[in-house]
Amino acid sequence: MNYSRIVLVILLLACLTAEAACSAQPVQFGTFTRDQFRDYWYNYGAEISRFALQQMRYGQIHEGDAVFVFVTEAMAPDIQVKADRPGPHDIPILKLNAVRKFFTGIYPYSVLTSTFAPIDVQSYPLPLKVSSSTQEWCGHVYLQMNLRRDEYRVRMHSYFQKEGDRDFVIKKAIPEDAVWTMIRLAPGRLPRGEFFMIPASVSARLLHRQPAPQKVFGRLSAVDEKSLEGKPLVLYEINLETERRVLQIYFEKEFPYRIQKWNEIYSGSAEKGTATLTTSAVRTHTIQNAYWRHHDNRDRKLLKQLGLGARELKSTN
Repeated sequence: MNYSRIVLVILLLACLTAEAACSAQPVQFGTFTRDQFRDYWYNYGAEISRFALQQMRYGQIHEGDAVFVFVTEAMAPDIQVKADRPGPHDIPILKLNAVRKFFTGIYPYSVLTSTFAPIDVQSYPLPLKVSSSTQEWCGHVYLQMNLRRDEYRVRMHSYFQKEGDRDFVIKKAIPEDAVWTMIRLAPGRLPRGEFFMIPASVSARLLHRQPAPQKVFGRLSAVDEKSLEGKPLVLYEINLETERRVLQIYFEKEFPYRIQKWNEIYSGSAEKGTATLTTSAVRTHTIQNAYWRHHDNRDRKLLKQLGLGARELKSTN
């Protein structure tokens, strides 16, 4: 990794965050130094967080787990995949793999969304790629959006006839999936007021809607709550009126801006029935770990550190 380039990017980000914070009254975000950013994101592997999940599906709430894996890597810009041998032309990114696992009745759901957001948010304000997959006993669905100039090129594969295998384009707008990485990189840049957004790929899948930009309203406010680590929180809220859905994300107002909890409030007939139901998730554990080095049976003891100890196998030591 070219650290001189990273240093330049971080200095830029710090300035952008501070500038945005000055105009974001009453919320003011704490800034960070290049050393703080480097030490947190490049010295300990990935940041892995477990959330206690209450997932709305089929007009009911189902218990499960959500895991967020934030990790830095280099992306090859031409083909938009992780660079095997990072070079000077590759783009440093913050990647989020957001996983949800829950049961509906007797069968499980497994949902994974990957967001690839460049660290240099001024040169690359939108993620270069978002991909999402859903697996359950009926089958699986895959969606991928690649940013090319002024549009996202979308490819979707599904076992549903009405969704089928499709290739289409979406006019460039901020994806809802990008909000999570924007919070971690430059929360002062979170859009407020009225703007256009591409709804989250998970929402599009669960509601069986083709993703397309829609007008939404964003709001940022201070709250009298603290994170798992005891840091003050702020609330970012997006009202997606077309989907009859509101997204609320609570996160720290100081670096590293960890996400503490979120709610997705579905009103009326957003999915099924007429009741208002809320998907919610609360962070219970966070570790920093180079997880790709821990793939043996004896490493399953690390799951306890994430609150996933029920899946632990006995150590072979």
